[in-house]
Amino acid sequence: MKKLIFGLAVTASSLAFAQQTPSSSSNPVTFGVKGGMNVSSLSKDEGLDDQKSKIGFNAGVFANIPIAESFSVQPEVLYSQYGSKADQTIFGTKYSTSTKLDYIAVPVMFQYNLIPNLYVEAGPEFGFLVSAKNKLKNESNGNSTTSDNYKDQLQTFNFGIGLGAGYYFTPNLGITARYVAGVTDIFKDNSGDAIRNNTFQVGLAYKFK
Repeated sequence: MKKLIFGLAVTASSLAFAQQTPSSSSNPVTFGVKGGMNVSSLSKDEGLDDQKSKIGFNAGVFANIPIAESFSVQPEVLYSQYGSKADQTIFGTKYSTSTKLDYIAVPVMFQYNLIPNLYVEAGPEFGFLVSAKNKLKNESNGNSTTSDNYKDQLQTFNFGIGLGAGYYFTPNLGITARYVAGVTDIFKDNSGDAIRNNTFQVGLAYKFK
């Protein structure tokens, strides 16, 4: 709960800063919506034979806050699906597993405009786990089962570092791309190597002007 409050406080502080930051008519604070596709994976787990990426989505809102010439801060609140797919052999039978981890993600990106319509960005992402489920499929007979929500076994808080870029075709509509590398272990009690979220995101953003 403290980490949830901290992440939301960072976003609230950024928005409060926006209200105090002088903005010209050419560089006002703008708000918008964004959404797109996640291509997610988990760092290598020795218990899995072959890990693959999992397709999910992200969607949410953002505020873009100019802080200097060519520089801005962009806090966001997103619903974002992480996870992975993998093959696993149990007692000689091959199974495919799909791990679905849903988060409320709060990225705070620091952006630099290389040209007016093109920017690069970097910054932290604070994630708060909403649900965690596994789907297990027997490859020999096609039967599958989905686990109950097992979020109690995982860390509620996830921390990552994002690097990305974006290009606005018009003053309102742009395309975005970002890679978020996980820093924290997703498991509460993990005696082995840390398992971290990693995801590549691509999508569209729309600014209200």
